Amino acid sequence: MDHFLPPRPVENNPAFDRYGSDVPAHPIVLSIPHAGRSYDSDLLARARVGPEVLRRLEDRWADLLALPLIERGYSVVVARAPRAMIDLNRHEREVDPGMVTGLPREMALRTSQKLRGGLGLIPRRLAGAAELWRGPLPWAEVARRIDTVHRPYHAVLDRLLKAARDAHGHAILIDLHSMPPLPPTAAGQMSPSLVLGDRFGQTAAARLTTLAGDVAAGHGFLAAQNHPYAGDHMIERHGKPAHAIHALQVEIDRAFYLDIALEQPGPGLARMQALVSALAEALANDLPRADFAMAAE
Repeated sequence: MDHFLPPRPVENNPAFDRYGSDVPAHPIVLSIPHAGRSYDSDLLARARVGPEVLRRLEDRWADLLALPLIERGYSVVVARAPRAMIDLNRHEREVDPGMVTGLPREMALRTSQKLRGGLGLIPRRLAGAAELWRGPLPWAEVARRIDTVHRPYHAVLDRLLKAARDAHGHAILIDLHSMPPLPPTAAGQMSPSLVLGDRFGQTAAARLTTLAGDVAAGHGFLAAQNHPYAGDHMIERHGKPAHAIHALQVEIDRAFYLDIALEQPGPGLARMQALVSALAEALANDLPRADFAMAAE
């Protein structure tokens, strides 16, 4: 795998690796929150299941999709902590109370459909794995993960997006994920290869989502918008079109860049890297400073 290694990050934090300059050279900032692969011994000891099950939570090798952009100086933030430890795409209060002990009485938690399905801030279960953990976590451990991983990751994104906006007049967050292959539609039509999420128009100007879909089509891929993935906490938190910061979630079918077992990089990796690069470059060249105010309304 050495030939897939990115350049040395400019910032190496326990929560993330950051690439690119302190002031982004482009209005684009990429986030890859589910690519973390650093499973420490404490996390594995707490697990009821083996590492191969925990890895099912990952967006396997999604960071490789951004490698050409990293090499060209784009600002990219890649999670180091695995999603099994803490999900950066969930609100920090999106916690299943049955998973923790010592919860402060005044703590106001949030619920969601994802949480009820077992995929909250601390993932609880997967299909075929009823419970991932041997027992509940002390709240102090959950708070430690929030303080050392969740908050630093979002803080660096916030800083980079504001720096990009100040330098270029606007900023665009591309929150990059991978998804399992989608089934064909009820009408028997081909399933999409990408899903673009903007919270149904709340987190990005419509022209950006449309442009991303057009770029995908130009590369021979069908893109859906907001179904079945409309985006979650990451773009909801950082996407503020009224303040010249847009956020778009991009889900890519991992069968197009991994091997047949969906475990290792496959023969389609270069083609999907080219697509991700084309998306970033097209979005970087859209919304020029002069017409931004009109586009953001």
